[in-house]
Amino acid sequence: MSDDSEFAESGDRLAVAKTYKLFIGGAFPRSESGRTYQVTDADGHFLANVARGSRKDGRDAVSAARKAFGGWSGATAYNRGQVIYRIAEMLEGRRAQFVDLLRDGGEGQPGPVVDAAIDRIVHYAGWTDKLAAVFGGANPVAGPFFSFSAPEPTGVVVAVAPQQDSLLGLVSVIAPIITSGNTVVVLASQTRPLAAVALAEVLATSDLPGGVVNILTGDPAEIAPHLAAHGDVDALDLTGAEGDLRTSLERSAAGTVKRVYAPPISDFGRVPGTVRLRAFLETKTVWHPTGALSLGGGGGY
Repeated sequence: MSDDSEFAESGDRLAVAKTYKLFIGGAFPRSESGRTYQVTDADGHFLANVARGSRKDGRDAVSAARKAFGGWSGATAYNRGQVIYRIAEMLEGRRAQFVDLLRDGGEGQPGPVVDAAIDRIVHYAGWTDKLAAVFGGANPVAGPFFSFSAPEPTGVVVAVAPQQDSLLGLVSVIAPIITSGNTVVVLASQTRPLAAVALAEVLATSDLPGGVVNILTGDPAEIAPHLAAHGDVDALDLTGAEGDLRTSLERSAAGTVKRVYAPPISDFGRVPGTVRLRAFLETKTVWHPTGALSLGGGGGY
């Protein structure tokens, strides 16, 4: 029998380099173009190969988000809250991994950043069953009517995540969008995508239905313009888009009359309020007559 020492770790062993894929419809496909790009640490050392998404991958992600929208928006507020809270539980269980990823990417204070991301998900999980009470209600009207307003999700949202804050920025964009029942296609940080793809692995093993969150890696300037003009996209979150890219995306969105949310780039770092929740909510108002009505000589209500 061979000696176990033959299989002992040696200093000349080559590590297995991982190729990170896209996250579309709950699955991890390679880019249809077959392209990848290298991600390096703060010192320029190789970390991983990452899929470089294309416009076709973007269209596939939009289709997956649209397919998932009916089930997710139709779920009870309680159910959505439980699912989102489960994401926080899963992220908490893999805290050490995310701290290492942020440290490798050169992001300062990775421990507090990961904790803040977890807390932010918990915060939004608690909002799911409060949206109707806070943003809806009965309206006073001068007439024999009841008038009620209720918030509803906008639909499929495309979001550009902050480029320098790969986890907290990503979570701050995704969580409020899905809290109200929207589905999202998010373009992760191009230079620091590893936390985003690791988060996709968390989402895939949580209770989140496939297609509710879709994560694309690559160059936002290549993918985002096609999504901004896509007829099946209902809204844009341009938190991570700057300069000429932001301007061009706003113009592209105008062609299909999309809702556009374009806050200051540092907006996501603030203590969560209600602005991001309201950004992708529509208000539906219903009128209903009250009192006796004459119906062919008889009485009715």
